[in-house]
Amino acid sequence: MEPLIEGVHKFRNAEFGNYRKLFRKLSQEGQSPHTLFITCSDSRVLAELITQSKPGDLFVVKNVGNIVPPASAKGDTNSTAAAIEFAVSTLKVNDIVICGHSQCGAIGALLSKDPVSPCTPHLRDWLNLAAPAVETIKRQYAHLSDPNAQATAAAEENVLFGLENLHSYPCVQERLSNGSLRLHAWFFKIATAELFAYSPETHRFAPLVESDGSNI
Repeated sequence: MEPLIEGVHKFRNAEFGNYRKLFRKLSQEGQSPHTLFITCSDSRVLAELITQSKPGDLFVVKNVGNIVPPASAKGDTNSTAAAIEFAVSTLKVNDIVICGHSQCGAIGALLSKDPVSPCTPHLRDWLNLAAPAVETIKRQYAHLSDPNAQATAAAEENVLFGLENLHSYPCVQERLSNGSLRLHAWFFKIATAELFAYSPETHRFAPLVESDGSNI
């Protein structure tokens, strides 16, 4: 806990002054984020850091494997759905980003022969929601012999599967039909901090921002 407490002191004593007016405004006017950002709970993936966003910009949902369950999922598996409905219907976000990443432990578990321990039933049921994405890998990517390439392909397919599941939410359907909501599929490469965006035209993930390589 010491690093956390030290961070709180640093924020209050050294950083808060830079955000004082912004936090006062947010407390008075409430939040109005422009984007719902769904990403993995992985500690290496920080939405605000990689997009350089300020407090109030993003409504962030982090879960194991950045999984988007279908609207029909109930009970323990659908707290993410509540966040989607709140962001779309109440906060009126303009965009939804689903951002997967390299070296994802959830995807690795799904690709392994023994995904989870019997003592983690909630994790087992949660990961099962992404099983169709892994089945796609087995059917269409059997030619990939490299485990890393297979894991990357599975993580990307999981993002696209999540994008497909977003269309099962009535509130998303309504906003899409009137043109007031946009959906995006992103992939974050941890080693180089590169972001890739899926293009429906090319059916590929391409660099979101071209880099000159000077900072890599």
